[in-house]
This record gives sequence, C-alpha cells and structure tokens, in this order.
Amino acid sequence: MSRIELRKDAVALVTGGARGIGRSVALAFARAGADVVVADLHDSDGEALAEEIAGLGRQALFVHADVSDAAGVTAMLAAIDRRFGRLDYACNNAGIEGAQGPTAECSLENFDRVIGVNLRGLFLCMRGQIPRLIAGGGGAIVNMASVAGLVGFAGLPAYCASKGGVVQLTRTAALEYAEQNIRVNAVCPGAIRTEMIDRITGTDPETVRQFELLHPMGRMGTSEEVAGTTVWLCSEGAAFITGQALAVDGGMVAR
Repeated sequence: MSRIELRKDAVALVTGGARGIGRSVALAFARAGADVVVADLHDSDGEALAEEIAGLGRQALFVHADVSDAAGVTAMLAAIDRRFGRLDYACNNAGIEGAQGPTAECSLENFDRVIGVNLRGLFLCMRGQIPRLIAGGGGAIVNMASVAGLVGFAGLPAYCASKGGVVQLTRTAALEYAEQNIRVNAVCPGAIRTEMIDRITGTDPETVRQFELLHPMGRMGTSEEVAGTTVWLCSEGAAFITGQALAVDGGMVAR
C-alpha cells in the first residue's frame, strides 16, 4: 500500500482516541504526516499515546474531554486553538455500545446515554469543528458510524439508532459545506477486534466465531484497517468523495 500523504503541517483531531480504533486512527494520522490531538476520558492511555506520537516526530496533544458535554467540547476545541491555531481534519470516533437487550427492555437512561455520546456528542464536535475548517480554507471530517447504522442488530436498539443518526448527520453536513471545501464522510466498521467487541462477545470462543462468520471474509477486521480507510478519506486521494457511508466490513452488508 502506498503512503497516504496529507497537507503539510496538518492538524488532526481524534475523539475517543486513546484506545481501540481511535488509537489506531491517531497513529495513522501521525504516520501520514499530521500533528495529532487525542481527546478522551482515559487520561493515562491518552498521555501515553501522545508520547508515542511525539516519538514518531509529530506534535501531539492529549485533551481530557467528554464529548457529550457541550462545555467540555468547547474547552477541547479551545485547547486546539491555543496549541495549534488550526484544524484540518477530524475523526469523530468517541462512542459507547450501551447495555444489550431488546427494544422494549431498553431503559430510558441507557437510550439517552448512548444517543448523548454517539450522536449528540458527535453533533457538538462537528458544530465546533466546521467553523475552524472553514477558517482554514477547508478540510475533512470522518465520522465513525457502524454497519449497525446501515442494518439492524437485535439487542442494540440505542446503538443502532445512534449510528443511523450519525450516517444521516454526515450526509446532511456534506451537502451543506461541499462548496466550502469541506468533505464529510462516515466509516461504518463491521465487527472489529477491540475491547468493545470483547465486551459484546464476552470473549467466548463460540460467540467470537459467530461474529467472525457474519463477514463473508470469515474474520473480524482490525483497528488498523479502519484507520487506514479513515485517513485515506481525509487525503487528496479521496478529494471527490463526500457524503458517503463507507462500510469497512469484510462484505457483511453486501449479503
């Protein structure tokens, strides 16, 4: 695979960047030549990742941030302004799966929490990111959705609703800001071997195998595979792509 190159001295923000897919996205941005802001609630992991990125020769900043809190998002963006004075790319990755169970048994607390982080939090981030991208002459946003935003999954009503909302918010923003040189796309991963999937499967070998077989390729994906797609969508190689919900799913939704 050829090296993905981004604009010179670009600054990329990754929310939920300290672990899992977000961590791989942050490292991929750094390897492609961007300085990286990692935002997360996991301070020790985030600080360690910032040091690792600095070791790759890029500037890095960790910001403690809860994306579901409007004031916290404002503070996160203000920290980027102070340190870098620009924002070129954003991957809105922060998300939770919530409690599992059928729709009629989904508590209001669970539903509100999942929507609050996955959809409202992403909206708060985009609302602050877009003016900064406009001020810099354009840029790209990649929102982390899910195949659960494209098809239904029994037992995850709040999660599916939130990720479907992410896809539609992505499409709407893409239409609104296309003439201002801002591209907005969503990545829709299938089952990716992360802590989130481990919680859902309980790491039970039989359940893990069932998840693997959901994909025609016969395996789960890796966070690095999702990260590669995410950073490519921000690059000039994807300059004519906007408003898309790109499944990175080993063929799952093609069935």
